[in-house]
Amino acid sequence: MKILIVEDDRYERSILKAELSEQGFECLAAGDGREALRILSDGAVELILSDLQMPGMGGLDLLRKVRGGDVNTPFIMLTGAGTVESAVESLKHGAVDYIQKPYTIEKLASVIRRAINYYRVCEENRELKDFISGQQGFDNIIAVSERMKEALRMGRKAASTPNTTVAIFGESGTGKEVLARAIHAEGRSVKHRFMAINCAGVPSSLMESELFGHVKGAFTGADKDRAGKLDLAEGGTLLLDEIGDMPVELQPKLLRVLEERRYCRLGSNSPVEANLRIIVATHRNLEERVKEGLFREDLFHRINVFPITLPPLRERKEDIPLLAGHFLDHFRRELGKSLPGISRQAMDSLLKYPWPGNVRELINCLERAAILVDKELIQPEH
Repeated sequence: MKILIVEDDRYERSILKAELSEQGFECLAAGDGREALRILSDGAVELILSDLQMPGMGGLDLLRKVRGGDVNTPFIMLTGAGTVESAVESLKHGAVDYIQKPYTIEKLASVIRRAINYYRVCEENRELKDFISGQQGFDNIIAVSERMKEALRMGRKAASTPNTTVAIFGESGTGKEVLARAIHAEGRSVKHRFMAINCAGVPSSLMESELFGHVKGAFTGADKDRAGKLDLAEGGTLLLDEIGDMPVELQPKLLRVLEERRYCRLGSNSPVEANLRIIVATHRNLEERVKEGLFREDLFHRINVFPITLPPLRERKEDIPLLAGHFLDHFRRELGKSLPGISRQAMDSLLKYPWPGNVRELINCLERAAILVDKELIQPEH
């Protein structure tokens, strides 16, 4: 663990460096804030331990400089008696802790280790979130066909406006939820949730509670408050999948959410702010649903602000070889097989097939083939 000690008193600096070295830390030392910045410019450290009051650039000014340079290295402030208020001020500027003099070296070493371990965990979480974001982002969607690339271009534009309602149209299995997740990952911090609800898969009697949540006593069996999907997606994204199948009696309430950015939980008259993006998706023709009286016309116009249509796989067949290779790589890792590849004859079969189930059907087809073969090329019979 490499740490930087910033202390203007030469004697205290040397003693602190020696004692912390005995505790197992690799120590660098600086006599003031400016010297500390020079050391930091030469390489990273895992923690900065700085005296608060120093001539020239003091600890608080050093902290501001470090944080202003977008450096998240944990910073602990050392403070003498009578300067606790300034130490607390340092916490507001990003210090992780402060130690008041006099202190024992054992206590100081414990605080340093705890701060470094916490920082490492935070960095691992950040890297994991970045990885997850990348897995769900636009770069993970494979497309060489112009129609699909245009849909992705539209998706990226939508991601840059986090309050815009996006409507994704396309047949089942074309990847509507994949695109919705990419828009979320690109446009929102991954610390905010992506939630999805299938409007065709929830009974109409439960749909309102599932979406808006309810308070205790709202109906028989409601023995406690329950958060709905709108609550859970706060600050993030809610995907209303198969919006064309939403019960007609619930559609005015959704329209109110979109227009007023607020809603009430079932059984409550207290409005809740709706701070989230709503994405809707459907395989249905909503204009036909409007004519049939199954979908409100005003809601259709409200959700159709930024429509994106995903082409079926039969209309983007040039993507099939790349998609097949991508999914085969996945099954190699998942099944622990070598899976040399797909024969020319098998690829011809993939290209000729109309794929009524779209990409989802292609994935299932390749998974079956990957299970059947061992070390040979995938053939048409697989």
